[in-house]
Amino acid sequence: MVDELKTLVTFFGATGDLAKRLLYPSVFNLYKKGFLAKNFAIVGTARQDLTDAEYQDMVRTSISEGQDKKQVEAFLEHFSYIASDVTDAAGYVGLKEEIEKASDKFGVAGNRIFYLAVAPRFFGTIAQFLKSEGLLADTGYNRIMIEKPFGTSYKTAEQLQNELTAAFNDDQVYRIDHFLGKEMVMNIAPLRFGNPMLNTAWNKDYIKNVQVTLAETLGVEERAGYYDTAGALLDMIQNHTMQIIGWLAMEEPKDFSASEIRNAKNAAFSALQIYNEEEVNRYFVRAQYGASKTNTDHVAYTEEPDVPKDSKTNTYIAGELHFNTPRWEGVPFYIRSGKRMSKKTTRIDVVFKAGAFKFGGQQEPQETVLTIVVSPDEKITMSLNSKKVSDNFSTQVINLGWAPTDKEKAETPAPYERMLHDAMDGNGSNFADWHGVATAWKFTDALSDVYAADKAPLFTYESDTMGPKEADELLAKNGDAWVFDGEE
Repeated sequence: MVDELKTLVTFFGATGDLAKRLLYPSVFNLYKKGFLAKNFAIVGTARQDLTDAEYQDMVRTSISEGQDKKQVEAFLEHFSYIASDVTDAAGYVGLKEEIEKASDKFGVAGNRIFYLAVAPRFFGTIAQFLKSEGLLADTGYNRIMIEKPFGTSYKTAEQLQNELTAAFNDDQVYRIDHFLGKEMVMNIAPLRFGNPMLNTAWNKDYIKNVQVTLAETLGVEERAGYYDTAGALLDMIQNHTMQIIGWLAMEEPKDFSASEIRNAKNAAFSALQIYNEEEVNRYFVRAQYGASKTNTDHVAYTEEPDVPKDSKTNTYIAGELHFNTPRWEGVPFYIRSGKRMSKKTTRIDVVFKAGAFKFGGQQEPQETVLTIVVSPDEKITMSLNSKKVSDNFSTQVINLGWAPTDKEKAETPAPYERMLHDAMDGNGSNFADWHGVATAWKFTDALSDVYAADKAPLFTYESDTMGPKEADELLAKNGDAWVFDGEE
């Protein structure tokens, strides 16, 4: 038996692709599981003129395949729609009336969530109009959910933060990074803190390095207009990668409430070393994909449609992070992300130091690794030193592993379903908070400034490889190597 969540969600951008492809199916899943029952309402709004019936038909199309028809129709009764112009105060008059009508009809009381599935330039405008035009409830809760990117630099992110917090308290702002809703990212905390063996060894005395890889096999595809202004640094490092790093680097929180988890992450982010120009070149490698030697369709980045021929956009970033804390003194956190790589994977590899004991005076134990594969093939493995089955005393590395069953995979909530549920439940632990976002921007701005001034080399790597040799050399200088080389 699950606890019913009483809430009214207003979807801005209700006719958009995100809403149809991900949001409505996620809300329906919450309904099927009983988290939403009688006391909930969904109000959709966008520029397009639609009747309630037309809106419900659009939602029906996005969720009804293979579903129980009677259940779908009961679900859709909770949906209503009103067109609005979010840039004009007058557009909020009818929206306020619709929200209050739906709230009364379904007994939602005050609880209101405003989901902004719109272009980021509208985030601050909508937030301010929600307050000035009286759309916030006097009782219950008011929460606002926004998609990334949270700005395009620290300066723009700070401006957005000021606009949001002029209308909402910071703990009412739910910044969505869907990577934080992935099952295996959420598994970091129980693995670390739920196992004394790992928790005790989670420090500089036992860990040699930590590696986070976000590799994509796709090229820029049809996103050149956006991607050429962002590159891998802003598209993948500033947000997804840094948020994963927060879970890995943080101290154990006092408890596992949302506020204490955020406090622990923020303490780690505060200790992240921000690099100067010399350090950017020392600790980071930027690169751009060239043509593939194995697939003639995979052309160089500058040969892609709509990409400027002289573009110096990074499609690959690898780097070394350092946290100035007693726990992590001298331990490098290696990160990398790129397009047109040989395999699609998001994974974490924690490399433990080799033991000093020599077995039989002949062989030293090897480094061992804890691996968390976030996607696409979720699994957890741990390598251990063990004796070979042989006459002499020689050793080998064995692997212990776990992967979710097909049944478990089918039952795993999708990231957006989890995010919506957590926002309804008031759990902000899996959302990015301002301090973490601000630190990530300060860190990546330091790199962006060097790259914008063209004061760092831009290397090239072949498409369908794991990146440039310079990224391998970055680790080799410390006596390290990437655990994942493109092959399991």
